[in-house]
Amino acid sequence: MTSTLRALLGATALSAIGGIAAAETLTIATVNNGDMIRMQGLTDDFTEKTGHEVEWVTLEENVLRQRVTTDISTNGGQFDIMTIGMYETPIWGKQEWLVPLDDLSEDYDVDDLLPAMAGGLSVDGTLYAAPFYGESSMVMYRTDLMEAAGMEMPDAPTWDDIKAAAEAMTDKDNEIYGICLRGKAGWGENMAFLTAMSNSFGARWFDEDWNPQFDSPEWKATIDFYLDLMNNYGPPGAANNGFNENLALFQQGKCGMWIDATVAASFVTNPDDSTVADSVGFALAPDNGLGKRGNWLWAWALAIPAGSQKVDAAKQFIEWATSKEYIELVAENEGWANVPPGARTSLYENPEYQKVPFAKMTLDSINSADPTNPTVEPVPYIGVQFAAIPEFAGFATQTGQEFSAALAGQQSAEEALAKAQDIVNEEMEAAGYK
Repeated sequence: MTSTLRALLGATALSAIGGIAAAETLTIATVNNGDMIRMQGLTDDFTEKTGHEVEWVTLEENVLRQRVTTDISTNGGQFDIMTIGMYETPIWGKQEWLVPLDDLSEDYDVDDLLPAMAGGLSVDGTLYAAPFYGESSMVMYRTDLMEAAGMEMPDAPTWDDIKAAAEAMTDKDNEIYGICLRGKAGWGENMAFLTAMSNSFGARWFDEDWNPQFDSPEWKATIDFYLDLMNNYGPPGAANNGFNENLALFQQGKCGMWIDATVAASFVTNPDDSTVADSVGFALAPDNGLGKRGNWLWAWALAIPAGSQKVDAAKQFIEWATSKEYIELVAENEGWANVPPGARTSLYENPEYQKVPFAKMTLDSINSADPTNPTVEPVPYIGVQFAAIPEFAGFATQTGQEFSAALAGQQSAEEALAKAQDIVNEEMEAAGYK
């Protein structure tokens, strides 16, 4: 299909939603990561097809979460489209804070969405947010440093493998640190990583009666191992580092390994941005032989708050930004390695995308994460790197501050865990879970 014909068909499909609406200006809140910034650069394609203009509000991850949560819970009406994820969508959908996406066009092909992504963004089978990209987490590592150390990274490493590799690759005199991990406080920053990690150590947020479990030996083992890795083989100032900070360090050649979002693979292998683009390998997130890996499941998705006065135009944008045609648009402009991953089955069936070195590892990582059965021991909640209850964002951010303070050397692991236990216990009692 020619690009001209594809554009014509795309315009026809977009205009079919609710008829051809008058031109609107949409305000969209989004996160400041590479895929979203790339989308902003391609928005002229949407405007040409629909006549609608777009105003972007681009925010750091923690700030975005605060802003959209405040706006939607107060029906503030600041945004026509919000970038949210698998945590917020089912909670807000149940509260009727989001517009259901149950009438997207046939050309959009809802059935092509990966089941893990569509399921995590739905309530009772109704989609409330469309995945822009989906992700799990995995190990990204320097193949040149591993080779120099005489080591090989297994495709499915254990945490002991990770520690041995981090030690071998660390060269602090030359500002090369064996491992970079999230330390910045936030329920979607350090606690996303630590919660996924804790699953592989046999830990859990709550037992089946909603009793917090930070006083368990499994959480102690998780935090001790994390602090040992970071204090011995991590970069200075790690307590301030989230996704973007660690991405920059890895691209600058200062990390031997980075365990983080699979979506980062296109950034660390892009020679325009990464000094180590030709020396990156990939592996599944680590385990401890307990049957659970330390990887999460997430989608950054686009949703329409119920307070929007521009629902038809907003649906047109969501169809454009999360469509098969958008993926092809990015491929034509940036190459297949840079298309938004993890959202559509057809992408992983595409022979061109199958040539991308991290494509299979990304899909394997996504498929290995089970939000309905995330832990070794049974739990009363759904979610791999979060517990899908409304109170989680608040108390998980507070516990994240305690673990970040421990990483900064301001308190011990024991003190951080004891405070986390008290924080969560108090919040759960106040919320009536106990």
